[in-house]
Amino acid sequence: MTRSFLQGHSDPTVQPVPASVVERVDAADTTLQNPKWAVISIGSNLGNRLETLQGAVDALEDTPGVRVKAVSPVYETEPWGVEPGSQPSYFNAVVVLKTTLPPASLLERAHAVEEAFNRVRDERWGPRTLDVDIVSYADVTSDDPHLTLPHPRAHERAFVLAPWHDVDPQAQLPGRGTVATLLASVTREGVEARADLELRLPE
Repeated sequence: MTRSFLQGHSDPTVQPVPASVVERVDAADTTLQNPKWAVISIGSNLGNRLETLQGAVDALEDTPGVRVKAVSPVYETEPWGVEPGSQPSYFNAVVVLKTTLPPASLLERAHAVEEAFNRVRDERWGPRTLDVDIVSYADVTSDDPHLTLPHPRAHERAFVLAPWHDVDPQAQLPGRGTVATLLASVTREGVEARADLELRLPE
């Protein structure tokens, strides 16, 4: 595992991945043929938010053709696009994975994971038990309305960029530039790191 997010960085709230876990994940990679890197954003503002996010991470890892490589710190975020105080705050995180699934199949799995946690899609900016979005998939860019890649609003959302930058400070959002530069250009108001919370990398 040579990616920079597995080597740690200066943020003291981000813990290095134990060598034993690195070895197990690398061994699991041998089951993947020509895998692609993908970045997934997960969020929840209903129920046991941390438990739900951990369940989403575990469900992604349990997907054939998917190996979770890194999980970001947890951020608490004010809801996007709604009146302040009208909804509970979100817990958000980013998952970096390798997959042999094509983008459309990964999207189907993301929706299946949401549905397993009783996601309801009645309201565009409504509260939800779980939101699972594909932020980027390799260097793929696509205007397909069913799955736009990279995610069309990721570049302006600190609750995506901040946790992604934590696990991969050198990350690039295809067509938009470095995550570090994008993060510096957006407001982080209402997006706070929760050092007291942690998501586990699946074993």
